[in-house]
Amino acid sequence: MDWVGLIIQLVGGAVGGYGTGRVAKSVSINPGVDAIVGLIGGWLGTWLAGLIPGLAGLVTGGGAAYVGQAATGVVGGVILTAIVGLIKNMASPK
Repeated sequence: MDWVGLIIQLVGGAVGGYGTGRVAKSVSINPGVDAIVGLIGGWLGTWLAGLIPGLAGLVTGGGAAYVGQAATGVVGGVILTAIVGLIKNMASPK
């Protein structure tokens, strides 16, 4: 993995997390936390996609793989932000 790919994953995850918080207000913590959780999710999503044999070619290498890293980063950011928001909602008293 190169630095450009890592930055693409992190930025994609942050955008996905922030966007999830803005679209689904029920899972939003606050914009900053949504972006940070999405950033972590972007890295995790791309890492997990690299472990799946059918998706490994999508995220390994440079060049065209940057598009795959961005896509998996956004998806990972969306999923992790939604999970963390749901956990927050379940743990908070009503």
